[in-house]
Amino acid sequence: MSSLSLPLPLPLFFTIFSLLFLAFSLAQQPSTPLLIPITKDHTTKQYTTTVSLKTPLKPTKLAIDLGFGFSWVNCDNTSYISSSYSHIPCNTNLCNSLHSLACSNCYEAPGPNCANDTCAMFPENSFAHTSEIDDAIIDVLAVSTAVNGRNPGSRLGVISDYLFSCSRSALLKGLAKGSSGVAGLGRSNFSIPAQVSSAFSDPFLFALCLSGSSSAPAEPYYFLPEIDLSKYLIYTPLILNPVGDTIITYYGYPSNEYFIGVTSVKVNGKQVPLNATLLTIDQETGFGGTKISTVDPYTVLQTSIYNAFTSMFTAEAAGLNLTVTKPVKPFKICYSADDVGNTRVGPAVPTIDLVLGSDDVFWRIFGANSMVRVARKNVDVWCLGFVDGGANPRTSIVIGGHQLEDNLLQFDVGNKRFGFSSSVLIHQTTCANFNFTVVKN
Repeated sequence: MSSLSLPLPLPLFFTIFSLLFLAFSLAQQPSTPLLIPITKDHTTKQYTTTVSLKTPLKPTKLAIDLGFGFSWVNCDNTSYISSSYSHIPCNTNLCNSLHSLACSNCYEAPGPNCANDTCAMFPENSFAHTSEIDDAIIDVLAVSTAVNGRNPGSRLGVISDYLFSCSRSALLKGLAKGSSGVAGLGRSNFSIPAQVSSAFSDPFLFALCLSGSSSAPAEPYYFLPEIDLSKYLIYTPLILNPVGDTIITYYGYPSNEYFIGVTSVKVNGKQVPLNATLLTIDQETGFGGTKISTVDPYTVLQTSIYNAFTSMFTAEAAGLNLTVTKPVKPFKICYSADDVGNTRVGPAVPTIDLVLGSDDVFWRIFGANSMVRVARKNVDVWCLGFVDGGANPRTSIVIGGHQLEDNLLQFDVGNKRFGFSSSVLIHQTTCANFNFTVVKN
């Protein structure tokens, strides 16, 4: 399971296990988290959430995009029926605040995605790299209270003026089965964390803890058995990329994605030789740097970084008597599962450190996050879960979903800092063990 919580100042807190929760807390009632259930789709490797939307409220499944600035939902008339939605007129202050590039008119039957003189947005499917133009609308969003870490209780938190974009059904192609759109969690004023924070007068701060389980001042993040993982958070600046990276680019506006300042990479404590300029963001083009993504299932490295990294990893693994075997796509480095030992933090393989500014600030990646088990007919291997992103990718390092699992991550957008714990398995817990029932006195 998984969750998102907002303490006083309550951060939004996502935790993903076989069933995951997005949980918030009202400032007036800090002990009452609000929940949105989330799951991981193992076919697409996408994380999805189900929100209550419309009037009457209806469960609406959305794929999660950590770096997108707003949410969008399929509004075809047969699929979006609500008595409470409203359009946003063009040339209003609200429309201008969206940086809308277009004003739409209706030439079909009026509906959520068809009205005259309506503020338009550009919803994007980052998983399939497609986009379109459609109407911005406002409707009701509701989230539920938590009974405990695994069970939502009665509905409580309601945002009557939740803003998002409509889309056509064609934009759903490539999303996890049953998805009606995308939940954007990016660093804009119109992402889910921003709008929930604003509605309940809480800071724009949330935490992410994705579980690998199949089945600001730091507030306490209690995990069973009675462990407060906030004590283990290390902080580094959140970096703003000055150039946005969307299919329909809003010229002059920064990226809504979350970047951090990786300055070097180490394997078993040994620095990987790489071109350090690739790790900085070009202020004119936005190329380079390191970002965190829920769209990419595995960490993606620019080719020269990938080659240097895998060369050092295989050399260090050889010291553990591990010999590379036939790879399984999309991976290039695999080892027979029979040869790889087990530890509390996953397969016994070399550790990987993402160094953030100084040698004593690093995000350590153990075997549970660096390796991926591939077991099927006639194949049982552990593969290095990093992929080659090509010679000229926009971003040099994209930290993907597999590397995020069972790591507590805090996105403090207001204070422009990022907190990380490295693997919580070290502390004999998992993200599946988030405990909503413990309250700070």
